[in-house]
Amino acid sequence: MNQISVKTKQRNARLTMAIAVAMAAAFGAATAHAADGGWTETKTKGFLPLVQQQAATAASTDVASAAASAVDLAPGETIDVLLGLNLRNETQLDTFLRDLHTPGSPQYHRFVTTEQFASQYAPTQQQVDAVVAHLRKAGFVNIVVAPNRLLVSASGTAATVKAAFRTGLKGFSKNGRHVYANTDAAQVPNALGSIVGSVLGLQNVELMHTGASQPEGDTSNLTIPSGAAAVPHNPTEFSSIYDAGTTPTASQTTVGIISEGNLTQTVSDLNTFAANNGLGTISSSVVKTGSSGSSYTDTSGTVEWNMDSQAIVGAAGGSVQKVVFYDAPAMTLSAITAAYNRVVTDNVAKVINVSLGVCESSAHSQGSQATDDTIFKQAVAQGQTFSVSAGDHGAYECAGGSPSRSTYTVSEPATSPYVIAVGGTTVFTQASNTGTYNSEIVWNDPSWQPGTVWSTGGGFSAYESAPSWQSSSLTGSTKRGLPDVGFDADLRTGAILVVSGQTSDTLWGSGYLNNEGGTSLAAPIFTGIWARLESANGNNLGFPASSIYQYFPSNASVVNDVTSGNNGSGGYGYNAKAGWDATTGFGSIDISNLNAFIQKTPDFAQ
Repeated sequence: MNQISVKTKQRNARLTMAIAVAMAAAFGAATAHAADGGWTETKTKGFLPLVQQQAATAASTDVASAAASAVDLAPGETIDVLLGLNLRNETQLDTFLRDLHTPGSPQYHRFVTTEQFASQYAPTQQQVDAVVAHLRKAGFVNIVVAPNRLLVSASGTAATVKAAFRTGLKGFSKNGRHVYANTDAAQVPNALGSIVGSVLGLQNVELMHTGASQPEGDTSNLTIPSGAAAVPHNPTEFSSIYDAGTTPTASQTTVGIISEGNLTQTVSDLNTFAANNGLGTISSSVVKTGSSGSSYTDTSGTVEWNMDSQAIVGAAGGSVQKVVFYDAPAMTLSAITAAYNRVVTDNVAKVINVSLGVCESSAHSQGSQATDDTIFKQAVAQGQTFSVSAGDHGAYECAGGSPSRSTYTVSEPATSPYVIAVGGTTVFTQASNTGTYNSEIVWNDPSWQPGTVWSTGGGFSAYESAPSWQSSSLTGSTKRGLPDVGFDADLRTGAILVVSGQTSDTLWGSGYLNNEGGTSLAAPIFTGIWARLESANGNNLGFPASSIYQYFPSNASVVNDVTSGNNGSGGYGYNAKAGWDATTGFGSIDISNLNAFIQKTPDFAQ
């Protein structure tokens, strides 16, 4: 036998052996599937392929190279997961949410308690027990079920993740951080397929982010109307700018703020802000929303949480019943989702501020978008309102501000139909009285960090259908359009904050103010205004979206319509126009006029 024939036989033998091994593995897998009833994909898709795809087309070749060469995590590397469970009787819940705001319906204005919601719409205890048993069998520990049974948290390792959800985890470096992402869609046994919606925590590549900030801005590129001024504002001025008149303060209403990290300085600065402005004591508390043993040391968001709290109190008229900081231990999507859920299970804050966002496709792929919606549905059912910033990169949220000009994307959770999405404006005040409103345009600042779009978020969701109250004849789309309203966000006309106990010379050096903006300012302005309207109406108002879309188009006196500006670049993006548009929604609110309208319109936000 010649040498070639010997090599051929050896190769064929190896091939035969490989096929046999593969067939045996396939047979073993098929037998295992038959034994365990098979597996079902959750809404959590493989995140690493998404990262690799995005990185391959991005300017950063370092990220693309790192993602392409990602390596398996060590089996013992610690991983915390958060399972988002599906609602029970969701069709009935959707009907209830519609009837809740339909005059004449038996369910009209009959908000539910947290206990009633869990009883009627949460997974059953038996279903949750089955999920917990699966986690324990895979090796997870520290398993905690949320009071409303919508979330289950657990601690494990890369090995337990693979056993429980049939996906590997790979790590790589991004912007100096060691990150990881799941290689495949998360799966659960078929018996749990109708119960488990998402498995969060399988990636830490994409984080929630806050908005824009900078020293006092240069207004030379603004066309300022005759007789108007473009100046930064003490947050207390937002009451007069948006015409509160004699509308009572929010002294009867508790507000919540989704926040993260160490809030010691934020609480101290809120007290200093109140003292500086003669507002009296602002009652506040911090509710830590992470699992036992979580660390709350991050201070990078201090200025953001300062802006949220000080802008809310200022727009609320200088008084709220209480400010509750719902404090997450990290900016991961799973940690922030857990904070949302704590708000609804506590059910003490009537209005909740979220000055955070993330690329919608990332939230969708991880499954947090679907989980967030279940939580926000509970908020609506209970009469709570989430106010969410629309994003600060114009029509290009997912591009990081350096966009393909004709490719539009939006921010989550602003895309949820169960929140009020708040866009951004540049507010001009009277030159003779900078606490009095003059006009507004769409916030779009091309002078700050050229090459990056800093403008109000807005556009249309790629995944969320338009809610019943947002007609396609109004928006021109069958998808959820955002924002719903808009308020001051321009860093050139933004908020002068107390930071580290001072209002100047601290952050940026002598001669500069701690001037902050972005839709991270616009959202708390609306939060404070809506809390004020709640107090003025006995905390009897519910989620206002359907009433906003029903009444605002035909009652011009309650809004300041923004009809000038654009949130894109180079002629792209969305343009402001009369009525609703995808830059500032219906515009800003005239507080006094809207309060008067509510009091003569019994079904507004009822």
